[in-house]
Amino acid sequence: MNLPIQRSMLTIFAATLVTATLLIAPASGKEKPGKQSKHAPTTSAAAASALMGSVPESSPAPKPGQYDSKPGMAWKTVGGTVKSIQGDVYTVEDFDGNQMTVHVGRSTKHLRGNKKVGDSIRAEITHGGFANSVQ
Repeated sequence: MNLPIQRSMLTIFAATLVTATLLIAPASGKEKPGKQSKHAPTTSAAAASALMGSVPESSPAPKPGQYDSKPGMAWKTVGGTVKSIQGDVYTVEDFDGNQMTVHVGRSTKHLRGNKKVGDSIRAEITHGGFANSVQ
């Protein structure tokens, strides 16, 4: 046989092999009836929870005007400039110009000392605005 015919036959053979592989591979991945799966099907959150064990529950978000009074699960980190301090409440203006209140208590970790008006801060706060840490 001459070389062009051999090349075309080789190309046809390779294409046939690839097609057969693509058809057989997905079929072999399917489970056969009666065979137990290693993975348990999860159809609900309760079933998933039962498989994973206990899932920590988070407290509901505080209502408007209600603030956390102790450290808790961190919600987000805020940064900005301290505009005023009234007791345990810092008013912080973020870098976009939005003002927010951050509640600081005895259990707040003060990294790099106490803050004063005009200082730039970064605080890790709870959903209710309590500062777990201020730096």
